[in-house]
Amino acid sequence: MGKEVCIVLPALNEEESIGKVIDEIPMEEMGRRGYKHRVIVVDNGSKDRTGWIARGKGAEVIVEPLRGKGRALRAAFKRLSGDFVFIMDSDYTYPATHIPEMLEKLEEGYDVVMGSRLNGQMGRGAMSKLNLVGNHLLALMTNILYGTNISDPCTGYWGMKREVVKGLELDAVGFEIEVDMLTQIARDGYRITEIPIRYRRRSTPAKLRSLRDGFKIGRMLLRKRFRRDKVQIQSLTQPEPSE
Repeated sequence: MGKEVCIVLPALNEEESIGKVIDEIPMEEMGRRGYKHRVIVVDNGSKDRTGWIARGKGAEVIVEPLRGKGRALRAAFKRLSGDFVFIMDSDYTYPATHIPEMLEKLEEGYDVVMGSRLNGQMGRGAMSKLNLVGNHLLALMTNILYGTNISDPCTGYWGMKREVVKGLELDAVGFEIEVDMLTQIARDGYRITEIPIRYRRRSTPAKLRSLRDGFKIGRMLLRKRFRRDKVQIQSLTQPEPSE
C-alpha cells in the first residue's frame, strides 16, 4: 500500500491562504513516489471560512477552540497516522513543494528535517530586521544550550518520523511550540538535519508579536534546559529504597 505522509496545518483565520497551501501540496508527485497522503487542518478558533475552505479541498478538519499554536498541534498529534509527519503554517509563507526533498532526507535515515528560512531565500519583506536578528540570537542560544547545529529553531516547517512525534511531551501554548519540540528532540538524541527553503512574505497581518513571543521562546529554551538538569540532580541524590 505504500507509506503514508500526514500533513498538519494549524490555522487561525486563514481563509485567504489555506486553499492555496493545500493546492500547492505535491500530492501527485508523492503518489508517483509511492506515498499516500492525509491533510489535517486544525481550525484554531477561526471566525472566517478557514474550515469550510479546507473541507472543500479534501482536508480533514479538527476544531480546537482554545487558541494557541501549541494547543492546535497537540490536538492534531492525537489523531496522527502514517509513517511521516509534516507541519507547515497555513499562511502560504512556506512552499509545500519542499516536501519531497524533506521526505528524501527522512528516507536517508534522519529522524527530523527542518526547513531553514535563514539559510534559504527570503522574499522581500518576508521578515523584519528585528525578527531576523532575534532568530539568529535564538539559534545561537539553542546551539549553546543543547549542543545542536541549527540555523532556524523557530521555523514553522518540519518533517518527522511519526515515532518521534508520538514520543513528544509538549506543554507550550503558543509560538514557542517549535522550540518545545526541538529541545525534546535534541535531548532524546534524534538525528536532525536542515534544508534551505524559500520563505514568502505573508499577505495578511502577522499573529506573532516579535518581542513578546521572542521572550517566551527564550524563556522556554532556558526552562527546558535547566529543568532537565534539576530533575537529573534530584534523581541522583534520592536515597536508595530500603529492602
